[in-house]
Amino acid sequence: MKILVTGGAGFIGSNFIHYILRIYPEYHVINLDAVTYAGNLENLKEWKDDARYSFVKGSITDKDLVDGLVAEADIIVHFAAESHVDRSILNPDAFIVTNICGTYTLLEAARKYNRRFHHISTDEVFGALGPNDRPFDENTAYDPRSPYSASKASSDHLARAYFHTYGLPITISNCSNNYGPYHFPEKLIPLAITNLLENKKVPVYGDGLQVRDWLYVEDHCKAIDLIMHKGKTGETYCVGGGSEQPNIWIVKKLLALLGKDENLIEYVKDRAGHDRRYAIDFSKIKKELGWEPQVNLEEGLKNTIEWYKNNQDWWRKIKSGEYKDYYAKQYNDGK
Repeated sequence: MKILVTGGAGFIGSNFIHYILRIYPEYHVINLDAVTYAGNLENLKEWKDDARYSFVKGSITDKDLVDGLVAEADIIVHFAAESHVDRSILNPDAFIVTNICGTYTLLEAARKYNRRFHHISTDEVFGALGPNDRPFDENTAYDPRSPYSASKASSDHLARAYFHTYGLPITISNCSNNYGPYHFPEKLIPLAITNLLENKKVPVYGDGLQVRDWLYVEDHCKAIDLIMHKGKTGETYCVGGGSEQPNIWIVKKLLALLGKDENLIEYVKDRAGHDRRYAIDFSKIKKELGWEPQVNLEEGLKNTIEWYKNNQDWWRKIKSGEYKDYYAKQYNDGK
């Protein structure tokens, strides 16, 4: 099988490529990535000389490029997206172009060649939950609250429409907050870990009581694998970690695991339109495909800390580069 992975130089995409090439020695992966600020080819350097892996630098909005790559592939697994909420608030343009127009370009090519298409989405398309509300599931109405989540909701609707209108064999997965290796250090967990390794303060939005469901990235990759091979076309699958915790709990747990004092917490002004709680009910994928998360939150955080300790060259190069000043000004809650 030949898989076209879009956005494979990013956090989840690169973890997925590592997973696929290790689990399926007969598979080939084409990685299409524009290598914008959050993409990093260092994430995949171990595969650069492997005949089963090829990298193509380019945009998913490039119709001719996309057409040629989709023609070669058996399935498209679509990760490529602008994904940072704060950036979408400051400058929505790139989110509209990449997340909506780029997805449209891919769907058109998939329709032309009748290729299987799996679309990676987010729980943020569902809006926010109250403290006693049931978790999101596949029947939750969409209620996006930021330009980022609105653009992802639009791309979900496009993918679903191509199934109903053209019979394109698509699936969609909506995941909760991923964390783990290769996570770009603007998001809560990697920012906190790397700051603490440098004995710097950790910024926390507002009161830090925003609740998220935390999913270890390798568990997410296993879920995508199952959906890709066994998922029913036209269906959506919600993928969650079963680990709801407030942001401040995460920060304090990281402090404890790293032996740091809580005076390194810095409360900062809350984000505009900050959703209070997300949670995922993953009972459908558990029942139909037999998937459930294997890595609990404490184990996953310990694994993640060890990875950042052992890969300091990777994140120090990022944090000392052209976005050095960005980290001092912008904060995020993990999405």
